[in-house]
Amino acid sequence: QVQLVESGGGLVQPGGSLRLSCVVSGSIFSLTTMGWYRQNSGEQRELVAFISSGGNTNYADSVKGRFTISRDNAKNTVYLQMNSLKPEDTAIYYCNFAPRPAGYWGQGTQVTVSS
Repeated sequence: QVQLVESGGGLVQPGGSLRLSCVVSGSIFSLTTMGWYRQNSGEQRELVAFISSGGNTNYADSVKGRFTISRDNAKNTVYLQMNSLKPEDTAIYYCNFAPRPAGYWGQGTQVTVSS
C-alpha cells in the first residue's frame, strides 16, 4: 500500500501564504496524476488541484490564480503553494491520486486561515 504523508499546514492570517508537501512512497509516483484535496468537518472532500505525470495542471475555480501545484519526481513529492489565503480555505488538506483517489488517505495537514 502506498503511503501518503502530508506536511506544511498551520495557522496563517488572511492574505498569507503556505506551502504544503506530500511525500508518496513507492515507485509508481512519477507515472501517476497526483492531487490535493481538502475537507472541512461535515463536508465532502473537494479536489482543489491536480498535476499529471507530465506536469499538466488543473485547478478548482475557488483556488485558481492563488494556488500552484507542482511535483518533484526525484523526491516522490507533490507540493501545493497557497497564496492570498482566505478564511474559506480553512480545511484539512490531503494528497492522493487524482482524479480517482485510492481507497486510503494519509493523516492530512490542517490549514487554518484566521486573523
